[in-house]
Amino acid sequence: MPPVVTSWPQATWVALDILLVALLIYQVLVMIRGTRAVPMLVGLMVVGLTFYLARVGELSTLNWVVNHVLPYVVFALIVVFQSEIRHVLADLGRRLTFLGAAPGDTDSYDDIVLAANLFSQHQTGALIVIEREIGLRTHIESGVPLDARLSYDLLATIFRPSAPLHDGAVIVQKDRVAAAACFLPLSMIPLLSTQLGTRHRAVIGITEETDAIAVICSEETGAISFAVGGTIERDLTVDQLRERLSSELRRHITPATLPTSIPVNHDDDLGYDSPLVEPAPQRKTDAGSAEPLS
Repeated sequence: MPPVVTSWPQATWVALDILLVALLIYQVLVMIRGTRAVPMLVGLMVVGLTFYLARVGELSTLNWVVNHVLPYVVFALIVVFQSEIRHVLADLGRRLTFLGAAPGDTDSYDDIVLAANLFSQHQTGALIVIEREIGLRTHIESGVPLDARLSYDLLATIFRPSAPLHDGAVIVQKDRVAAAACFLPLSMIPLLSTQLGTRHRAVIGITEETDAIAVICSEETGAISFAVGGTIERDLTVDQLRERLSSELRRHITPATLPTSIPVNHDDDLGYDSPLVEPAPQRKTDAGSAEPLS
């Protein structure tokens, strides 16, 4: 029998107790919405209902199974729902750490925005993953370690089509590029659009398992996409990408002047090429030497 409320302080604590339980249930439902945990949760409810009917109907054999199996159900749930539990705990930790970085943190990610603009103009495939609270050490070890300061020039060099590290993902930790050519887990959600290629499925997969965010540039269309929490936002403008990065990283990203696309003049040896375009071979003179510039 529930306790009888006899005073206002006791009623306050009871109301707080109910509110916290309701908030906990709501947060869990929000975290598992749209994930593979939903059908599993429905299955568990069916199993629980079966056990309840077995207890009420005094089904001795089924009751024996329940009494011997139930103590191990908790461990089974931890194994089955480990990804969802990790997401809930990580989200709770972020909420308790003042929802952002320290005020003195001055590193910005506008170099990523500038690089994405370059890749979009030249239809160069690129995949950049930004680590947050959940570490990406396993995925970093699958690639080539760099530990270099994040910069526009470095990203343009890595994703140059002829560069040996352009395949795979670049993983960014704070203001440093931890590794390049990293392998990411592909999302196995069957409802994803058939228009999404391997890069897009990879960023959905990594953002499903961790709290990382990712920027993708399509090699076919040059479209810029942004992924977070297992969802992907496609066809973003450069300004929209800057706003999404600023919002997710909870810091101000000072807008930088975007470089304009410089047309390549193949008839002029003095024309400046994009860092993503291969330099034209030097013309040879009749003597076999390079033609001098006038």
